[in-house]
Amino acid sequence: MDGEQIEQVRRFNRTVTERVGVLHDEYLGRGRPIGEARLLWEVGEDGQDVRRLRERLGLDSGYVSRLLRSLEADGLVTVAPRPQDRRVRTVRLTDAGRAERAALDDRSEALAGSLLQPLNPAQRARLVAAMAEVDRLLTAATVTLDDVDPDHPDARYCLGRYFAELAERFDSGFDPGRSLLPDAGELRPPKGTFVIARLRGEAVGCAGLKLPADAPAEIKRMWVAPQARGLGVGRRFLAELETRAAREGRDVLRLDTNKTLTAAIGLYRSFGFAEVPAFNDEPYAHHWFEKTVTPLPPSTA
Repeated sequence: MDGEQIEQVRRFNRTVTERVGVLHDEYLGRGRPIGEARLLWEVGEDGQDVRRLRERLGLDSGYVSRLLRSLEADGLVTVAPRPQDRRVRTVRLTDAGRAERAALDDRSEALAGSLLQPLNPAQRARLVAAMAEVDRLLTAATVTLDDVDPDHPDARYCLGRYFAELAERFDSGFDPGRSLLPDAGELRPPKGTFVIARLRGEAVGCAGLKLPADAPAEIKRMWVAPQARGLGVGRRFLAELETRAAREGRDVLRLDTNKTLTAAIGLYRSFGFAEVPAFNDEPYAHHWFEKTVTPLPPSTA
């Protein structure tokens, strides 16, 4: 990043906040700040758990609690423990809350129209296309990579989705019992690591790194959820795990894959992996790849 890039981002932020009206205490003329308005929209028709709202919006618990108290005082939402688990609080719209949400939607549509109306058709198309690209890139920037235990619920969820997808895509189906999958202990420090990608608190991908004492480092169980594809998550996994292998003093990184996973094969090649002869007898693999990496000093973090 350079100073010119940072200044452009700041200029963009100033333009957007001014043009969409978030500088006013009464967003869209409804007598409430944008935080409360956005929370109403996120609750939705079916309600939402408070924890999920915090994760979805990236807000701390104290601020969300203040917003909810204000909305409760106005009779727009109710907050109550979930019957199945009283530790979990659920927010639901009241009839008045649904009416307020509908009014906000109408005014939001009018605001969107006011942004487009002064432009000619070609300019509108350019603006909408640029907004779509900005939305995609900003969404990509919100993805986090977090270390978890391989038995963490998010890890089990991702692996379940991963295995189900392989079973559907592979010509022969997929049976985890036949595959050379590492056990959980091989993906725990110091033998390895397991990383989860999260988008607004939701697990959308996973990847593991094996660090055997007598063999090169190996990437296993890498998967990205369909809704997160196109955000560069797979490339981020590869870069993260390569750096970790390098910091462990490894100079070779391996992986294997199935012939049907053509997008993954293209990604590996574009990331510098070269195809090599089979280095294991994985029954579901048709391609084996290696990449030479430069060892790095151990992290001091």
